[in-house]
Amino acid sequence: MNIPQLKEGVLIQFNRVSSNKLYIQIYNQILSQIESGAFQIGDKLPTEKELCAQFGVSRAPVRQALSALEMNGYIYSRQGEGVYVKQNQQPAENSQASILEKVSPEDIVEARMNMEPIIAKYAAARATEEDIEALRRTILQMEEETKSGIYSPETDERLHIEIAKASHNDLFIQFMSVIANAMKQQEMWTFIRDRTVTRPDYRDTNFAEHKKIIQAIENRDEQEAMRIMAFHMTNLYDRYWKD
Repeated sequence: MNIPQLKEGVLIQFNRVSSNKLYIQIYNQILSQIESGAFQIGDKLPTEKELCAQFGVSRAPVRQALSALEMNGYIYSRQGEGVYVKQNQQPAENSQASILEKVSPEDIVEARMNMEPIIAKYAAARATEEDIEALRRTILQMEEETKSGIYSPETDERLHIEIAKASHNDLFIQFMSVIANAMKQQEMWTFIRDRTVTRPDYRDTNFAEHKKIIQAIENRDEQEAMRIMAFHMTNLYDRYWKD
């Protein structure tokens, strides 16, 4: 079913998309309209809310598609105003293939939301004194960085990997290693992260959530560690896709 979009008297139609790699399908449809001239250079694209309604999806894949288009030089955003067409031909240095072929940021967050609460539970059950001491050192470093107005992705990553190590499950450790590599390789992850998670108003909240997770592990409270990690992962998802 085609859902029309009216732009200055011109009817533009986007098709609803299937569940497979939604953001790539949305990316391709918007790009097709830009390259065909349906959207001219300088034109404002529909809002995220309007695109969600037209494609029949949540905000996450729409934001990923727009982020990829912006990274590839086709559009640009103005804070509080919207998104505009920058050019309608492939830029000279275009990283389209590498961006779209990699694991999506939504895949990363979805995997973390489902796996990391379980990892935290086993960390609370199995952590040795050495594991807990390592976690204390890292959370202390995160606290110092937060007080200094710094968000360090490396410190955040190390803390989550140390939690996995504390589970003493080799597959959990490998999972976190794969996730860490996916985040480093996916340019969109960094692109969106730097617009959301690293914002000053999130630093204190981010640290507070991590501190509670470590406290639950120290207290050997498996259910609390799992609950707070699930809460943290849900908030991570919200920070990426709802703000």
